[in-house]
Order: sequence, then structure tokens, then C-alpha cells
Amino acid sequence: MTSFERLTAAVQYQILNTLGFRELRPVQELTIDAVLDGKNCVVLAPTAGGKTEAAFFPLLSAMEAGDWRPVSVLYLSPIRALLNNQEARIARYAETIGRRVFKWHGDTGAPARRRFIQEPADILLTTPEALEAMLMSPKVPAARLFTGLRAVVIDEIHAFAAGDRGSHLAALLERIARFCRFDVQRVGLSATVGNPEEILRWVRGHSEREGAIVSPPRIGTAPKLALDYVASVPNAAKVIAALHPGKKRLVFVDSRRGAEELGRELLAGGVDAHIVHGSLAPAERRDAERAFQEKQDCVIVSTSALELGIDVGDLDHVLQIDCPATVASFQQRMGRTGRRPGATPNCTFLATKPEAVLQAAALLRLHRRGYVEPVRPSRRAFHIMAHQILALSIQLEGVGARDWFAWLDGATPFAEVTADQRAALVAFMLERGILIGDGGKLSLGPEGERRYGRRNFAELYAVFSTPRLVTVHWGTREIGTVDAEFLESLDTDQRRAAFSLGGRPWQVVRVDWGRGLCGVEPAEHARAARWTGAPGFLGHELVQAMREVLVSDDADPWWSRRAAEVVAGLRAEAMFLRDTPAPVIDGPNEITWWTYVGGRGNMLLARMIEAELGGRCVVRNTSITLKEAVGTSVAALRELVRRMGEEGRPGIADARRFARSCAGRMRLSKFQPCLPEELLEEFLIEALDVAAARVAVDAAR
Repeated sequence: MTSFERLTAAVQYQILNTLGFRELRPVQELTIDAVLDGKNCVVLAPTAGGKTEAAFFPLLSAMEAGDWRPVSVLYLSPIRALLNNQEARIARYAETIGRRVFKWHGDTGAPARRRFIQEPADILLTTPEALEAMLMSPKVPAARLFTGLRAVVIDEIHAFAAGDRGSHLAALLERIARFCRFDVQRVGLSATVGNPEEILRWVRGHSEREGAIVSPPRIGTAPKLALDYVASVPNAAKVIAALHPGKKRLVFVDSRRGAEELGRELLAGGVDAHIVHGSLAPAERRDAERAFQEKQDCVIVSTSALELGIDVGDLDHVLQIDCPATVASFQQRMGRTGRRPGATPNCTFLATKPEAVLQAAALLRLHRRGYVEPVRPSRRAFHIMAHQILALSIQLEGVGARDWFAWLDGATPFAEVTADQRAALVAFMLERGILIGDGGKLSLGPEGERRYGRRNFAELYAVFSTPRLVTVHWGTREIGTVDAEFLESLDTDQRRAAFSLGGRPWQVVRVDWGRGLCGVEPAEHARAARWTGAPGFLGHELVQAMREVLVSDDADPWWSRRAAEVVAGLRAEAMFLRDTPAPVIDGPNEITWWTYVGGRGNMLLARMIEAELGGRCVVRNTSITLKEAVGTSVAALRELVRRMGEEGRPGIADARRFARSCAGRMRLSKFQPCLPEELLEEFLIEALDVAAARVAVDAAR
């Protein structure tokens, strides 16, 4: 029996006749077997490789054969835009066998939610944050809704697994499992992941099902790559306008501010440009996506909002301003192209700074080798555990002090949290008034209410922190949101204050700080809006590849003449790197140690140097610069590095000692105040790269 023949007759008929499939792709055939065999699985295939069908065809077949009752399948996405994009597609497949789909996220209206609660759909599409809100809401009968749940499909699973949102999601799956009469099957979908076995272990949780990696051989056309140096955003806009006229072009920019700046330049140059990022109103984003799908000669400028699996139609070209931070992100973006038969995937990098040329050159070399960053899920996510205790205390109107962990037991993020550490966490939260104990139950305390009780506990729906935002309106039309701090920084004369949003300039007419509203009207000129965000460090492998580019003499075929000239100039400046793996350079009143191990390793080394030698260190991805007293003696630094090497340092003990002093440069959790000192140190240690720091010490000895 073939994989296709294992599907029910009705599903087979609909695939062939209603949906018009002539044949299934290898990934779909393999996934049908894995899913119908009842396995938890991670499905790997390129963007537009048919992963959605691979998951849903066998699930719909099982749904029909087993007469599954709603809600029987949960589809989870990392972003709302992907939910919006997938809704019609999944609904069409479900409707072929008389089943229904419902989408629930922050933009879903109350009447639609009430209808769903009264008459649940077979397949629920949502995000982890919306799912948390459902569990916490007294208006949502979660136990009734999820008692018949059979399967969970997690799209773009790599975007979840390594971060706090992944830890949150893993905990949510265990909480939902308490309501279910079945061992819920878990199916993860991804185009780019370096270690799928680890992802499979992470998503399994307490499930006792067997696991499978579905990864058919990839046969594709070699991508067409180009790296050019354009020196500025206005120049980038001119190049984009001239490149590929009459074609669709998707341009990725790695910040909302950068997207606004580029979009404004393109529009000023007469280009039919549209902007997409998370701070634009849903209607604005939908208008941009619709225009891009319907038009042919246009440009859409996007942050990572369009990186994850979203279908933007037949796309001709992807361009990247500067460089993303990971190979996985680049591959997702390039995967937007080459989707038509005979088409070639492509990506053109337009670097506005010399350092961006170097980073892009290094990233493309890693890609050529087949490298993709491994995902390393946390197994000691103390801060997410604190969040889950708070969420459970609201969901259950007080969670049992003795049995709260039963709701989370089996979740990978808590696999290495000991019973003593759990007890210490609860004791500290009680001591600080974040929790209160009453009648054997844990409930939200006064300090917990103060920190997390605003806007009906909205701070507990998501594990990530959100800045204070102000909603921008032009008449009755919502444009988007801007940071309140940015709005406060503008000229105090509101009639003179202006900013761009959606690529268009707006003049501030009035601000209602109490309601969080800003009224605007069109303007002629404005500065780009600004949003807050913690700077991120590059990974060790990418920074090492940057050093490799600098110390080699060869050129890659995708470099333009201008890019090659920039690399040649950078190589001339970095000739000292060829003499030793991690040179120490003595300069005027400062010393620079060129480690090339990434910021997370350099941060730990810098704090150790300051503790031993005094002074102040400036940390970058590629180097540590010693200033003030510590920047006067190369001999002292070399002696310290020699001793560290002989002692096998840095190690975990060093990371524990300096974790708190490193925290100022790292993104912290809003649940940090819930952690006692010993657990806070353990949490911060995971943000440091001890192994990379050791590489730097060994190289410099």
C-alpha cells in the first residue's frame, strides 16, 4: 500500500479532484506514513515545499476515519501574519471533508470568539500568547474545548524552540494535555534547522509516542547570490529602483526604523513601495500584502515579519539590506524566491556599511558549507517556570501549593530544574509578595498584581517584554504604534513634531497620553519613528567566519567590484590577524584584544579582566578594548590570559560569579524579579558563551 492509499477514500478523492494534485511530493508521502503511524515528528522541507499539506492531509484523514470531535487539531504559529496567511489554505483543505477552521488571536473580535466557544471548530489556529490568554480567561471553557484534542501542528518550529517563547509553548502543551483524553500527537514543521533530533526531543514533552524526523533528500537549483556595497540607504533605494524593473521585489531590513527609512526613500523616488512590520496596524499590513500579491512591478519592504512561511505570491527577487544575524534567517528569506517550476532562488545583499559587507561575506561562506545554527532549547528555564506559576494561579483561581508542578511536569524547559530549586522559587515569590499562600493554594500577591496585573493580566499572556506604545490615528484610520519614549523625545511643540510610519510622513496634531492615542495628519517631511530593542550579539561561528574572510586572499564569485574593494580594504587594515589567532594590539591609552569569538564570550572575558586588572572594557563581537588603568599594560593582560589558560578558565564558576555584572548588556526577562539570587545567576549564565571565551584564551596563549 502506498502512502497515498493509506488516506481515506474521501481525502484521496478531494486531493485529486477538488484540489487538483497530480502527485504528492516526497515530504508529503513520508509525512503521511509518520503521522498515520501515530508518531511525533519534525518535518523538514524547503519553503513552499509542501509541509502544510504534508501535516494536514494525514490528520484530516485520521479525523474522518476516527470521527474526531472539535477541537481535535491545534495549529500554532509564531506570528499572526502567518496565521492570517494560512487560514484560507487550511480552511479549504478542511472544507473538502466538511470540517471547519477557526483563527483566534489578538485581532479576533469578541462576537466571533463567543460563536467559537458555543460551537467549536475542528481546527483551531492560534499563537502561544493567544492560547495563554484563552487558558487564563474565565470566559473560555478550556477544559471542555480541549478534551478531544488529538494533534498539535507547530509551524516554523525552529522559531520557537531555542527562546523563551519556545519554553512558554512547551509548558502550554503540558497544561493543555491535562484536559485531553488522548496522548496528543506533536508535529513540527521547519525549513531550516541544524539539529532536528534535539527539536524532536524538545517538542515531545511527556508524550509516549515514538518520534520520527521526516527529511527527504533536497534536490534544487543552486541559488543566485550577489553581494554589493552601496554605502547608504538612499543609494540602496536607487539601486533597488533600478534593479529588476517590472518585477516583484521583496526587501528585508533588520529593524522597523530601517524599514521606514528605506520605504520613505523608495516612495520619494516614485517606486510603488509597501512596508510591513509589527508596529503597523493590521489593516495597513494586509493592504501592503494584498497589493504585493496583486501587482507585478512593486517593492515590499519588510522586517522578519515576512520571513516565516508567508505566501507572498510569485516572487521574483529577494534583496537584503546589510545582513541578518544567522544563516537560518537568510535561508528563510531566500526561500521566498524560486518557488515556480524552473525558477532559481536568489538573494542580493546591499550593504550600507563596510562591516555589513564583511558579515554578509562570512554568512554566505557558512551557507555554502551547509552550516545552519543548531537550536539549543533551555532545560532550566526558571523564569518561565515563575511565569507559569503566575498564569496557573489565575487560570485555576489559585493553584495547589503541592501539586502545581504536575501541570508542567514533562515540559523540556523544566527537565533539569530540581525539586529544591522549585521549592526555592516558590518560597522567594511568597516572600516578595508576588504570590500569596492561602488554604494550600498559591494566588497572585500584591507585588504580583503591581508588576503583572495591568490591563487584565495582559503582561502574563506573553513571556517577552513590550514597551509602552501609543496608537497612531489619522482621523478614523489606525496607522500603527510607536514607542511612547520616542514620542516624548520629539519637539515639545506638537505642531512641529513629525515622524514617518508606513513610509509616509505624519505631523502630530494631538497626544492623549491617558488613552495612549496620537492624532496625526499628513506632512511633507519627517524623521523615521524609533522603537526600543536590546542589541543582540552575533554567534561564535559567524564571527569566526568573518575572521576567516579577513585572513584569506580569495574572492567569492558573488562579490561585486565594489564589495571586493571593500573587502580588500578591510583585509589591508587587518593584516595583523595573520600573525596570530587572537592578537593583542597596543594603542594610545588603550589595548585591543582581537578575539573574534562573539559578544557573549567577550562579555565574560571583559568582566574577568576588569575584576583582575581594574579599568573598563568595551565589548564588541570581534574584540575587547581595555581602557583607563587596564589599558596601559599589554604585559599584564598577557600574564592574566596565561594564568587563565593554565587554570582552565573561564569556566562555569566564572560565569556564575560575573553573570549579574554581564546582565546590563543582555536582554533580561520581565520575570527576573521572581527569581532568588541563586536561580537568577543560573538564568543569566545561559546567556554567556563560556566555550567561546575559552577559545579566545587558548588562541591567545
